[in-house]
Amino acid sequence: MTNGRLKTRGPRQGGQAIRRALAVLRTLAVGGERGVPLAEVVQATSLARPTVHRIVHVLIEEGIVERSERTGNYVVGRQVPELALARPSRSPLMVAAEPHLAAASAQLGDTLFLTVRTGLDTLCVARRIGSYPIQVLSIEVGVRRPLGVSSAGVAILAAMPTAEARKIVLANETRFAAYRTDTATVLGQIQLARRRGYNLRDVGLVQGTKSLSAWIRTPDGQPAAAITLSAMRNRLGPRRAIEVADVLVSAARAIEAAAAKG
Repeated sequence: MTNGRLKTRGPRQGGQAIRRALAVLRTLAVGGERGVPLAEVVQATSLARPTVHRIVHVLIEEGIVERSERTGNYVVGRQVPELALARPSRSPLMVAAEPHLAAASAQLGDTLFLTVRTGLDTLCVARRIGSYPIQVLSIEVGVRRPLGVSSAGVAILAAMPTAEARKIVLANETRFAAYRTDTATVLGQIQLARRRGYNLRDVGLVQGTKSLSAWIRTPDGQPAAAITLSAMRNRLGPRRAIEVADVLVSAARAIEAAAAKG
């Protein structure tokens, strides 16, 4: 401090290395139990192979990453969920969403998902199975995907300012190929969702299905999550899609109001 004022500092020393390590860790989280080969980590992070190799092996030494003896892929280490036990309470958003997720699922009969944004990814944090005889269980709780890949991810991006959404899409560009999509397709989906006020995906992640998502904002207006219904294609024809959209958008607004009350 000089003359009673804080001295302006540049980027924190070591910050870049930490961000690179976190980028690697988030990429591994997408792979779940299957894990991710080193080449895919390199592609997803756009880091040099020697850099990724060095980061991965430091994380292995610290117990944060493990290498599968069977596949040779790298996976998030078992120490990570142990660290998460230090803060076991659910987020205010999840608490606020629970009754509305249950009510909407009971009303519509199909499976509903709650997906949150985490960095450049989406993370499924809750799933409510409906009563209709045929349910589409397209994603498990705990599955992480790049923003823009899933119906929920597109909905969250559609709730952002155009420039911010485009920046995220471009940051995830190299990761889209693994999900058989591309930047132009994702940007087009975002524009359409923004016009509709919700996202309707005619081709779901599971063949023969469709998905519809409504975004959820935090009390300060930031897009933070989405509520999604997945169903067989014949369950989401034009007329019912409008009905489902009304229910999901209403549920999303109710969740926002409940979260704002704390």
